[in-house]
Amino acid sequence: MRSVEQEALELLEWPRLSEQLSGFASTEAGRRQCRELPLPGSLEQSRALLAETTEMLALDGLLEGGLSFQGVADITAVVALCAKGGTAAGEALLALATTLAAARRLRRRIDDPALRPVCSALVADLRTLPELEQRLHFALEEGGRVADRASAPLEGVRRQLKGLRAERRERLQELLRRHAPLLQDTVIAERNGRPVLAVKAGAAAQLPGLVHDSSASGSTVFVEPQAVISLGNRLRDLEGRERDLEQAVLAELSALVGAEAEALQQLHAVLVRLDGALARARYGAWLGAVRPELEADPHAPFSLEDLRHPLLLWQQRRDQGHAVVPVSIAVGPELRVVAITGPNTGGKTVTLKSLGLAALMARAGLFLPCRGTPRLPWCGAVLADIGDEQSLQQNLSTFSGHIRRIARILAALAEPRQGGTLVLLDEVGAGTDPVEGSALATALLRHLADHARLTIATTHFGELKALKYADPRFENASVAFDGETLSPTYRLQWGIPGRSNALAIAQRLGLDPGVLEQAQAQLEPRGEGEVNQVIVGLESQRQRQQEAAEEAAALLARTELLHEELLSRWHQQKQQSAELQEQRRRELERSIRQGQQEVRRIIRRLRQGGERPSGSSSHLGETARQAGQRLKQLQQQHRPAPERREHGGWMPAVGERVRVLSLGKAAEVLALAEGGRELTVRCGVMRLTVPLEGIEGLQGEKPVPPPPEVRIRATRGLGSRGPDVRTDRNTVDVRGLRVHEAEAAVEEQLRTATGPLWVIHGIGTGKLKRGLRQWLTTVPYVERVADAAQGDGGAGCSVIYLR
Repeated sequence: MRSVEQEALELLEWPRLSEQLSGFASTEAGRRQCRELPLPGSLEQSRALLAETTEMLALDGLLEGGLSFQGVADITAVVALCAKGGTAAGEALLALATTLAAARRLRRRIDDPALRPVCSALVADLRTLPELEQRLHFALEEGGRVADRASAPLEGVRRQLKGLRAERRERLQELLRRHAPLLQDTVIAERNGRPVLAVKAGAAAQLPGLVHDSSASGSTVFVEPQAVISLGNRLRDLEGRERDLEQAVLAELSALVGAEAEALQQLHAVLVRLDGALARARYGAWLGAVRPELEADPHAPFSLEDLRHPLLLWQQRRDQGHAVVPVSIAVGPELRVVAITGPNTGGKTVTLKSLGLAALMARAGLFLPCRGTPRLPWCGAVLADIGDEQSLQQNLSTFSGHIRRIARILAALAEPRQGGTLVLLDEVGAGTDPVEGSALATALLRHLADHARLTIATTHFGELKALKYADPRFENASVAFDGETLSPTYRLQWGIPGRSNALAIAQRLGLDPGVLEQAQAQLEPRGEGEVNQVIVGLESQRQRQQEAAEEAAALLARTELLHEELLSRWHQQKQQSAELQEQRRRELERSIRQGQQEVRRIIRRLRQGGERPSGSSSHLGETARQAGQRLKQLQQQHRPAPERREHGGWMPAVGERVRVLSLGKAAEVLALAEGGRELTVRCGVMRLTVPLEGIEGLQGEKPVPPPPEVRIRATRGLGSRGPDVRTDRNTVDVRGLRVHEAEAAVEEQLRTATGPLWVIHGIGTGKLKRGLRQWLTTVPYVERVADAAQGDGGAGCSVIYLR
């Protein structure tokens, strides 16, 4: 007898969903596992399956052409045979070797503990047995044939066979030429594995040999010539020896496989699990599904936004069916029972099945066809009573069938189990007297409120709508109905009980008005008319609120667009202003460089001109040098100030959207690791942990990590040389140069200096020293200039300290 949980799976069409999932598997073993699709027995196992699905989806999207399982075969049968001491066929052993090579390739693709910790843990201890693979590939050729190199005796026998076959072929060709007039055909035929010649029946006695067959007409007999019979017998003997030697090689290889049976079975199990994870990932991507969050608390809320029935969604996309209308389900932790009312064909049963399949899919590691991030508690059991249980063979009416199944559901609730229980009841209490059915349904729902996490029940009983106002654990919902078109909208409305709309439908379909008036009169004494009027008012009020909310959302969207447009224009004007300033600065720098070039030309002409008096030449040179220094000061004054960024600059915050550099896609920050150097983000359906340097802001901002802990140590005074020591690399000798030439040499050294710079200028008249120090006072990155220590040149050498 089937269990009530197995019945629920069939009522929810879980096997059909599993069959659809199997179409995304890459191997036959993976397809078989997807068809069975076992449900985990714990929350931890379900979370592990969801993590595997997420990681395989990300990897499949990163690889060109997706992750390939090519070469992976089902090795369970061959491993089991070899483990029992049997001899496997060469083709099966070669498929096993190909599977080992494919497993090694997959492990290299998957193994990345930083990005794929769960799948990497699966392949971490995987043994791919390269020695066994090499031995199998060495001994077997394409098609599973045992290679000559696998055995020296086998190679010798095959060499003899080749020679004998060639010799027999030559003899037969010679007989064809010699006895051509006796033959019906010049083709060497074969009968019973022996070569024969087609000889005319009247000439059979002229060609000695063994007759193996004759034609249907009797005009031709097939004769094996006597000259090749002995060769054929020798070939038969050698072929038997060849088969024995091949079996010996296969037996040896099978023994090697049997010795590694445990490792091979584990490898096969991991490959099938990875194939199943990839199938779940591709199935979820095809549905446009997102990863759900499973809560450990069985009383956690259900939050499913725009949930679509996966089987209807498959029908829409694969078979071009009707568009699927989504339903949103939001059940708080205090609610235990939701009563859905409304007209038939309005979508009540679809809502039941959608929620039941969502709970099962999340438990099995599948993504859900929702929007946002669906959240729901882990359900250890989904029990359902959906459809007609009438059975003529078992003498069960519709009502009896429902009661029998509900009794089994109540018995299953009494069994201890992990997680919460979801109960789905379609048309509870139907099929019997309405008064008694309503009373039974009320008592049943109150019992389920005490023993199940959540019960969703569809009904037409008006009494069940009032349970919400007596017990806070109850809630009403209804499927909307368009009274003008007499068609359901399939929209689920929360907090409002539904109407059957039977009289409105009957009036629209042309039922006699007198009958309708009598029916309306029957409703008024019972108060049904007032209740329906209240429901109509609630529906109208809800419609107005929804329209107002949509108008507010549209206004907010227009406001955001206007804000983005204004911000874009402000950035554009700011950029244009900065570009104009930069253009003017470049023009000024170009003029300054032209002036500097003119000064250098003047100085060059003064050096080359020998007719001018030395005093006048020296005066003009000093004037040119001062002009060059003035131009440098102007260049320094108009140089743009370097942009200063604080080290505690932009850092992403939780909830902020950033760009993941490795994927090139935007993602939402979910959490920051301690220290701020790693963060967890969600990119679509993927949840990743990335280093801080692996992301940037949507406007291109680069994150600045928090400063490391700095320990301040006491430093020596400015007058102390400390570790600064004069070397050839930080010393420049300008003796014999003119002031402007010395300036150029010192400036070139300062550009690459990382510490103090020693300048040897000598004592002489002091003109070179004074000119250099006067120029150094205008250099912004020079802190101070002092005479060197006595051992480093004293007054004839200056030490330049940088800021």
